[in-house]
Amino acid sequence: MTRASIRLLTAGFLLSMIAGCKVGPNYTRPSVPVAPAWKEQAPWRVASPHDNIPKGDWWTIFHDDELNQYETQAIKANQTIEAARYQLEQARATARITQSGLFPQLSTGISMQRARTSANQATASGTPLTSATTQNSFIVPFNVTWEADVFGGLRRSVESSNAAYQSSAAALENVRLLVTSDLAADYFNLRELDAEIGVVDSAVQYQQKALDLVNNRHAGGVASGLDVAQQETQLNATRTQATLLRNQRAQFEHAIAALAGVPASTFSVPSRPLAIEAPAFPTGVPSDVLERRPDVAQAERLMAAQNAQIGVAKSAFFPSIGISGGAGLNSKNISTLANAPSVFWALGADVAEALLTGGRRKAQMDFATSAYGTSVANYRQSVLTAFQEVEDGLSGLNILSQAAGTQQQAVDAAQRALKIANDRYVGGLVTYLDVVTAEQTLLDNQRLAAQLLGQRLVTSVGLIKALGGGWDASSLQSVHVDTTLKQALQP
Repeated sequence: MTRASIRLLTAGFLLSMIAGCKVGPNYTRPSVPVAPAWKEQAPWRVASPHDNIPKGDWWTIFHDDELNQYETQAIKANQTIEAARYQLEQARATARITQSGLFPQLSTGISMQRARTSANQATASGTPLTSATTQNSFIVPFNVTWEADVFGGLRRSVESSNAAYQSSAAALENVRLLVTSDLAADYFNLRELDAEIGVVDSAVQYQQKALDLVNNRHAGGVASGLDVAQQETQLNATRTQATLLRNQRAQFEHAIAALAGVPASTFSVPSRPLAIEAPAFPTGVPSDVLERRPDVAQAERLMAAQNAQIGVAKSAFFPSIGISGGAGLNSKNISTLANAPSVFWALGADVAEALLTGGRRKAQMDFATSAYGTSVANYRQSVLTAFQEVEDGLSGLNILSQAAGTQQQAVDAAQRALKIANDRYVGGLVTYLDVVTAEQTLLDNQRLAAQLLGQRLVTSVGLIKALGGGWDASSLQSVHVDTTLKQALQP
């Protein structure tokens, strides 16, 4: 190898040594206003660590085996989650594609040619050829190209693609949280309807007995036909309510089937009473949300990716430096192709700088800066939305807890009122309209009590979702593509 080629290789080595330089801003997470504590407090006494929300399988906090079964099925078979998994694989592949630019690119080929040269062609010496010649040419070349990332444009691209990869991982976790929380909410809505249907069915049985009593009294000449008609109206209206509630239940059942990845036609949820209380779990402090919400982490990683793109755009203002080399075998006879005299090689370098681009590089820089500003605004808005959703959940649970207590008192009072109305009617002190009114009042209050229990459970699901479902952004630290020699040797 000549001294010139040695100097060229040395220069390339020095370029790689100074390639630690990266133009563009280094990423720092922008600040957001964070309150020291939640405005609303949970309607329970919390003295447990944050890990009380089970990591990953957060729904197990409700201790409902049937819900656990549906959630496990959804994690395996839900197609929205499956699509997010593939999107994560795409993001990883994109990061690897970007990273491949850091390595030299090697190519080879085989060329075989038999050619005849003209005897009348011009020659460099001016001496004409005596005759035409025909000869073979066998070439096996190897070409290497490498762009020295002196100003960090490629490394900023890798930084951006890795951040985008982490954002996709957070997006997958967010999809899982959305699907599982939607399924839990639908499940508790369905169970609340089971409770309502049970209340209405009990009312139908009671009102049927009341109708039998009124018919007997009418047959005995004690009650009027108006009393019978009023009770028949009340009974049929209550039956209609039960039918409509069953229709609502069927819709929630179908929604659960779709979320669990099962055809609705083959799926059913057996009816059973709602016997679950809203669980107590720690809510932490507002700053925890920044690390525990996958959608906030997704927005933060997208922000980091856009910040790196500013460096990519800025690197276009600096020259690109490339090193290329070639070597191989060239012979006119295939029998001598592997001999030492058949070896050829070449080594070179180039430096290129765009002088005039019509403002393209400046526009690209402005675009990257604006995209970063957009991502910062989106991140801050996602944080504000997260705080809002937690406060909504806390205030909702407080209000619903108070309402459930007073509503139970209303149910007790309505039961006493119905008994009194029946006694007074049998005693001939009031018309049957008072009994019908008391029946409807009791039914309405019992249904509202069941609805409040269901709403408390659904609100608990919403609050767990708002708190991130036990997820932690620290898991993203393992999501990245490393630069390895193994990758440099891959095709």
